[in-house]
Amino acid sequence: MNDDTTPVTGRRGLLASGAAGLALAAGCVSTTDDDGDAGTSTDTDTDTGDGSDGSYTIGMVDPNTGSLSAFSERNRRGRELALAAINDVGIDGRELEIAVEDSASDPEGGVSAAQKLVNQNGVPFLIGAVGSSVSLSIYESVVQGVDVVQLSQNSTGLGLTELPGLLRISPSGRAQSVALADIVAEDGYDEVAVTFVNDDFGRTLTDAFAEAYDGEIAYRGPHDRDQQSYSSVVAELNDSGAEAWLFNTYQDVFVSMVNETFSSGYEAQFYGTDSTQGPNVLNDTPDGSMEDMKVALPSAPVDRENYQAFVSRFEDEYGQSPTTWAAFTYDAVVTAALSIQAADEFSGAALKEVARDVTRPEGEQVTSFEAASEILANDGGPSDVDYQGVSGPIDLDENGDPVGFLQILEVQDDEYVEAGFIEG
Repeated sequence: MNDDTTPVTGRRGLLASGAAGLALAAGCVSTTDDDGDAGTSTDTDTDTGDGSDGSYTIGMVDPNTGSLSAFSERNRRGRELALAAINDVGIDGRELEIAVEDSASDPEGGVSAAQKLVNQNGVPFLIGAVGSSVSLSIYESVVQGVDVVQLSQNSTGLGLTELPGLLRISPSGRAQSVALADIVAEDGYDEVAVTFVNDDFGRTLTDAFAEAYDGEIAYRGPHDRDQQSYSSVVAELNDSGAEAWLFNTYQDVFVSMVNETFSSGYEAQFYGTDSTQGPNVLNDTPDGSMEDMKVALPSAPVDRENYQAFVSRFEDEYGQSPTTWAAFTYDAVVTAALSIQAADEFSGAALKEVARDVTRPEGEQVTSFEAASEILANDGGPSDVDYQGVSGPIDLDENGDPVGFLQILEVQDDEYVEAGFIEG
């Protein structure tokens, strides 16, 4: 994942991050203030957290500041609920703690945060990060070649699939591109103009779309994230003659493009992935400027009982519906906890052996940490457990990728409304 998104309810009134959450769950270390503002980074004591003091400590890299900071509050709440569920039961009688460091929404900041957690805190399990480029940089600079498990909570970049040692809870963006190729064709457009941010995220999404789309790509042009103006980009989209435009970019860039399209009097049918969608997009663009736009984004299986129970707990605690990204973070924490209980010892090498297995379909399907923990406590092994997360079945494959669900949203009267689900 690379930018903001909506709750799976799809209603505009539930989009913005709400007021403060309640006190932190036991053992959770947060770098976000109770009023939701990003604070300075804090962490637990710098021991190894091996359970000798009555707790296990793992790490998390989250974007408490920077362009992706909206995720910090949502992830904090998912983290809190997971820790509460885990520590109500315990991991072999011990609690789980999470040391959190700020990536500043930047690869360099993410690497520094991960280095602190791995080298100073000595964590053998690292949850992180949100931005795909941040996750990749952490893996390549800190995790690769050492005995540390990395499990991204929110990254959807296609490049992560090429690194099987980098696990993730959120599905690859490839599914979004393939779904959009089908949707554009189903909507009757036999040609499309595509603009993409000139990084791995934008390029790989566009490549996947081009592979899946049977029509003509009338324009395929890159852009930089920090351009002063995107008027030339939208002019090129318009000059292509295509009536359908696909934006593989970030939320802030997309807002600028929509505003410049509107002010220039251009009209087109818009399409995008999760990183072009969110409350700021609706708030910062003219009414009607995105009417009928369709977006494909990762989703939780909203009709399943365990997800509905998660929503109920979340709403009771925070007074608003969760985003899918909070559900992904919840499952990342539970997967880490189950790996700790299933492993022979609290070490990166041992955790690597079991992290995938506790989510695989060979085991008994369970939908809570408590039920999975009971199997492990009764002499069950990691392959005896198939944790079905609140975000979906997970089922981490040989590439570290999960089974995914997609939601299709459509802009109607300046609101995101549900337009269907796809099980991946």
